[in-house]
Amino acid sequence: MSAASDGVVAQSDLERFADLTVGFAANVQRGQIVSIGSELGKEPLTRAIAASAYRAGARFVDVSYFDLHVKRARIEHADEDTLDFVPSWYGERVLELGRQRCSRIALTGPSFPGLLDDLDPARAGRDQLPALKEVGQVVNERTSNWTAIPCPTAGWAQLVHPDLEPEEALAKLWQEVLHVCRLDEDDPIAAWEARGETLVTAASKLSQRRFDALRFTGPGTDLTVGLLPTSNFLAARFETVDGVVHRPNLPSEEVFSAPDPARVDGVVRATKPLVVGGSIIKGLEVEFAEGRITRIDADENAEVLRGYAARDEGASRLGEVALVDGEGRIGALDTVFFDTLLDENAASHIAIGQAYAMCVEGEDVDRINQSQIHVDFMIGSPEVRVDGLQADGSSAPVLVDGAWQV
Repeated sequence: MSAASDGVVAQSDLERFADLTVGFAANVQRGQIVSIGSELGKEPLTRAIAASAYRAGARFVDVSYFDLHVKRARIEHADEDTLDFVPSWYGERVLELGRQRCSRIALTGPSFPGLLDDLDPARAGRDQLPALKEVGQVVNERTSNWTAIPCPTAGWAQLVHPDLEPEEALAKLWQEVLHVCRLDEDDPIAAWEARGETLVTAASKLSQRRFDALRFTGPGTDLTVGLLPTSNFLAARFETVDGVVHRPNLPSEEVFSAPDPARVDGVVRATKPLVVGGSIIKGLEVEFAEGRITRIDADENAEVLRGYAARDEGASRLGEVALVDGEGRIGALDTVFFDTLLDENAASHIAIGQAYAMCVEGEDVDRINQSQIHVDFMIGSPEVRVDGLQADGSSAPVLVDGAWQV
């Protein structure tokens, strides 16, 4: 893997990453409109993706850059009762992307970590942009082939590798990102197809077992997550209503499903920091009773997540439960990336908020959690055991020491 001497990734690696994103992960179709959601500081990869999309035959590439400094100004100065306001055309744009069968690509990773740290976390929790509730609707309607990929920046690199000089830190982060995306393979697509088969097989076996619940036990954690009668586990590959196969995350190492939002009980301790809305939440501990969050504590910025959990009726209930084995590349690095896309694929996790309707069938579609938010946080590690529980009280191991038992 090559990197330029100034610490910036080589153009050839940017182009390979862009081509993997466009041609494999998002699977952009000839004639499609492509929406790229980016952030200031991520211009080189954004432009490489745009060029790759046009080479793939995109009709138009629409790039939207989010500026966290403008969000900071809003939280700092705007009237309290306006902080959760979102102009109607933001959501309409997302819905129209679905109506017109567009492809969507998002670049993750904090460009300016810590920028909001000195602000009131309760106020910061009210402004949830760039997250939009309409995204969940488009995902569940399966009208858009989409993906999210990590994009290293100088600020993010210093957060992940604070002991290195800035240029060295950025080069190191790029090396790690390209590695976990399997771009150090001669044929990264073949490598992802092989990994995908492993995950799809594990998901199928879990679905066949029809567990009534999953129980997570480990240091500070004893959490039981109920499942619905038709809760199916999915992995690695999505397919639109028009038959376009795409990979929602790159990298993707998870097997996930929609839980029963009324049957979640116990306490869970996050095993990695959570970055949400520009704020970093460390030392998170959450308690549930009869499906609803009853307590959120953290060493830092607990108020931010409390704000998200109070957003609507479903924001304090679970919309996703996901399992991650120890065979993925992210966990093996033992690096805390402070980015949900990477950290959630290093460890099993749960998400409060909107559930994925594609995980259930029939009447259960109306039983899944509904919310304007979807916030993942990591709860897995080699020390956290996962067991499947049956309605009769019997149990069977599912994930032990990071290895599948199904």
